[in-house]
Amino acid sequence: MPTDTEPEAGRAPQARRDQIRTRVVDEGFVRIEQLAADLGVTPMTIRRDLDFLQSKGWLRKVRGGATAQPSTAFHGDVRHRMQAMAPEKEALAQAALRLVKPGQSILLDESTTALALARLLPGRAPLTVITYFEPVVRELAGTPGIDLISLGGDYYPAYDAFLGIRTIDAVAGLHADVLFASTTAITRGNCYHQSPETVAVKRALMEACDRRILLVDHTKFQRRGLYQMAPVSAFDLVIVDADIPAAQLEDLQSKAPKVLLAQAD
Repeated sequence: MPTDTEPEAGRAPQARRDQIRTRVVDEGFVRIEQLAADLGVTPMTIRRDLDFLQSKGWLRKVRGGATAQPSTAFHGDVRHRMQAMAPEKEALAQAALRLVKPGQSILLDESTTALALARLLPGRAPLTVITYFEPVVRELAGTPGIDLISLGGDYYPAYDAFLGIRTIDAVAGLHADVLFASTTAITRGNCYHQSPETVAVKRALMEACDRRILLVDHTKFQRRGLYQMAPVSAFDLVIVDADIPAAQLEDLQSKAPKVLLAQAD
């Protein structure tokens, strides 16, 4: 069995971590011992790899292995988030689309809910769409009637988005009609995220528009985040899916200026 001092442990750590990340996302859960055996390194090396990947937001380390399943404090990899709560996100996107008017300038954040809305926006063209989320850029690039503005910055692979001070500076030079954004978690009437970089960019977005609309599915009220972004009262409208429990809906209505229930087709 290889040891951490043998060549295998130090050979191409980035390639090994890429393999681990792909397997976790594809399989949902992987065991440390199995990864060590398959990749020819020690369990200690795998644990260090998992610590690194968790720090970058790629996966969640759990007892005996790692998972791509989101928890109350882990938002999940982009690929996993695109698959989660898909019908609810579609309902939120349909409700949001009704608020979009041709000729507007639209800010979209790096949420997969915003991506669901982006797929519908060509039906409201002409529009100007501003984003730093690569899946939205790929979705709308070259679409007739869509004037697409992509914001740069430091690329974060786990989010498939550009974040950081350069992104904030780019946002500061723009002003849009409306922002459509989501959040990782809502606790006691406040929106939370798992990274300060995400919070900083979204706060900049909120300052760069005339109207702020928050899109959230009901599971956001069951999760937790580390960094507070803004209270729900800072948004002009909160759109939530119809599966939100009555007590949580009543609490949300007491804190947000306006709440709209998105009914699934």
